[in-house]
Parts: sequence; structure tokens; C-alpha cells
Amino acid sequence: MVDTLGVAVVGFGWMGRVHTQAYARVRHHYPQLAVRPELVTVAEEVPGRAEEAAAQFGFASTTRDWREVAADPRVRAVSITAPNFLHREIGVAMAEAGKHIWIEKPVGLTSEDARAVADAAAKAGVQGAVGFNYRNAPAVEAARELIASGEIGAVTHVRFRLFSDYAAHPEGALTWRYERERGGSGVLGDLASHGADLARFLLGDIESLAADTAVFVPERARPVGATAGHSRAAGGELGPVENEDYVNCLLRFASGARGVLEACRVSVGEQNNYGFEVHGTKGAVFWDFRRMNELGVSRGTSYQDQPVSTVYVGPGDGEFGAFQPGAANAMGYDDLKVIEAHRFLRSVAEGTPHGATLADAVHSAAALDAMIRSAQQGGWVAVAGA
Repeated sequence: MVDTLGVAVVGFGWMGRVHTQAYARVRHHYPQLAVRPELVTVAEEVPGRAEEAAAQFGFASTTRDWREVAADPRVRAVSITAPNFLHREIGVAMAEAGKHIWIEKPVGLTSEDARAVADAAAKAGVQGAVGFNYRNAPAVEAARELIASGEIGAVTHVRFRLFSDYAAHPEGALTWRYERERGGSGVLGDLASHGADLARFLLGDIESLAADTAVFVPERARPVGATAGHSRAAGGELGPVENEDYVNCLLRFASGARGVLEACRVSVGEQNNYGFEVHGTKGAVFWDFRRMNELGVSRGTSYQDQPVSTVYVGPGDGEFGAFQPGAANAMGYDDLKVIEAHRFLRSVAEGTPHGATLADAVHSAAALDAMIRSAQQGGWVAVAGA
């Protein structure tokens, strides 16, 4: 018997839409899922946006106040896709109200925020999933298995890159994303949080790090009205960009491996250039998000002049089989969020965590906190909890 699970979405910008579409698709790809999500309500403070969402996707009701969602007995699970500075308040409130939560990273502005949400969920006995979607790519899961199997030997050094141009235009509006109080650590929370999670997912705990940060676009124009995504605001009053455009970080893993993590939101000419290179004593593995279903793999006994082969993932890798019948058929970004939705709903149904959890969010946030301390103080710092 399939249980109907009332779900709500809090915050209906682009990511709220992605979560909603994932709920709509999840049982098409996972027909054996023991719960069926039902879109109960959507909360969005921008006038008219919630009503548009309800008309398009079929939410039963709308509200401009997320607190009404916490009090709604019809709602058993909540997607939290509001701005970062609201994550802690909303996440704690939803957990205390007994709602399971699927929350976007970085789960607040600091590791203290992430830990507060995690503690509230643990105390309430609810499940908590986090939007570290890149770890859900079948190729990334295949890479993890390959590394763990020892096929490339002991990992020696790695590089993680997350370059994008979403904030590169000098006329980009000075939204909450660029304020320290509401946007936190800028590109660290936006992109480096994914890098820290991928690093730990593939290679284990980061023990210590040394980071450098920079702001390359120091002023932006204030927007006049409501914004969505990365809007322009030419001609408005200029204000300071308070948080980071760029971070470069050296990593030391508990395993002894060394690494580099670099992220930038103002990289002209780069669109979603996310990926990693993992080198071992016998081989290497490479992944590029823009070619999401491929891995570059070098393995064998040649060492010097050893070739790299392109491997196309297929139904035996990760969750690929839920979407495509054969290797080299394309999957996309939204499919990763469907996988995330499935793992969240399965966690709710079984009472056991599946996929990225709030504990993973705490670890990622601890690495970000360490990056900020290192950039301020200079030199190496330990990562809390490693």
C-alpha cells in the first residue's frame, strides 16, 4: 500500500521550481517508492509567485508566510528553498513541528546554523536531506566505487573546480547574495560547499586547509523591486559587495592525500565548469559536470605514458537505470534532483537516511568556516570535526 505524503515548498524561486518538478516526476522513475508526494502548499513572500506556482503545478493552497506551513497538519515534509539566511530559522521550526525536511545547501550561513538544524531534526526524530546534488551523478558514484576499490591505487592528490559566470556581469543586481548578513560567505556557500561535500564523499574527511579569498567586483547596483535568479540592475544606487567572489584552498585529507579546491562566481567564459581530477599511485579518474555521464579513467600497470579512456556510465552505475536503458544515453541536472527527491522520500518511508544528510551539511559547513578563518588569519587551520 502506498502512503500519501503531504509536501510543501517554502521559497519558489528557481530551486523551489526544481524541487516541485522532482516531486512530480519521482514516481515515474521510481514506481516502487512506498510514498506518493502530494503538493499541499507553497509559501512565497513575493506577491503572485505562489499563486502562479499553484496554477502550474497543482498545489492545493498558497501562503506568503512560511509559519503557516509549520502549523499545517496536512504537511508532513517540507522543501526549504528560501534564501540562505532563512535556512536556520525555517529548518529548526519545521523540524520542531515534526516535518521531515529537504533543505538546500549550505543550510544557513555557518556550521553553527547547520548544526542547529541537524540537532533539531535529530531531537524531533525527523529525516533531513540536503541538496548536494552533484554527488548523485551516476558517474560520481562510479568514481567513488573505483577509488574505494583501489583500482587507481592510493590517492595522492586531487583537484576540485567550480567555476561559473553567474555573477560576472558588472550590472548584476546587489541582491541578498552579496550581503554578509544574508548571503553568508558568497561563493563559498554557493559553490565551494558542493566542492567540500564532493571531496569528503569521494575521499573522506578533510583534516586541515589553507585558503585565500577575493572580491573582484567590489560594487553593484541595488535592485528597485523583487528579483529572481541573477537579475541586472543598471543605473541603480551602488553598494558594496560584502562577501567572496573567489576562493582557492589547499587541502590535507585524513588519508594523507593532498588537494586543491577552487571556486569562482565571476569567471568570464566559464559556465558551470564543475568537476574533479583524482590521481592515485596507479591511475586517475576525471569528471566534468558538463559531460555528466562520462568519466576519464586511467588504470593499468604502465604508470608512465598510461592512456586515459572515456567511460560512459550505464544502468549499473548509481541510479542511471531509473532514467535510461543503456550506457551513453544522456541525463541532466534536473534528474539529479529527482534522485535526491527519491532518496529523501525513501528516508521518510523507511525511517533510515539515504543520500546526503544534515550531518553531511555540518561537515561541509565546517570546511567553509575553516576557509574563512584561514583567509583571515593566514596559514593552515584544522577543520572542526575531522
